Amino acid sequence: MGLADIAEGVTVTTEQRERGVASVDRTGGSLADQLAALEGDLPVPSSEAAALAEAYAGGASVGDAADEVGVPATTAAKALHRLGFEGLSPFSPLQRDVLADWLAAELSRADALELTGASDREFALAAFVATHDPVEGAAEAVDGALSTSRDAMVEKRDALGATLPDRDG
Repeated sequence: MGLADIAEGVTVTTEQRERGVASVDRTGGSLADQLAALEGDLPVPSSEAAALAEAYAGGASVGDAADEVGVPATTAAKALHRLGFEGLSPFSPLQRDVLADWLAAELSRADALELTGASDREFALAAFVATHDPVEGAAEAVDGALSTSRDAMVEKRDALGATLPDRDG
């Protein structure tokens, strides 16, 4: 039996998402400066969005990050979702299915609330997450600004800086 015999009948049922070339640009100012151009798409000003991203990426919960910045936790979750952070829906997969039925007008809001067992606030946040994609370019800005990885060549050059010949002369 050869590979052709093994692969016979195998079909591709899903497509891989094209992500393009990964790049990190650490040359552009602060995260708040980078997010300023996207501010109209964020539920908070760019300075607050940057502070939320930094706190959340640093290990704070959504509630703790919201407290640090002085915004409601729901607003913080919306901002973090728009910045590209994942897993911010308060709903389980089954609850998300019910929400999808409500969004498709197959259920009334009252029925959807009852079936999910969610509070109005949880339902509103889950609906926001389901109907709003992350802002294009926000995740890249956050990744670039908060990346702790460094280029080994740059680290070596910095460590040996005093021993390298002066290039100005």
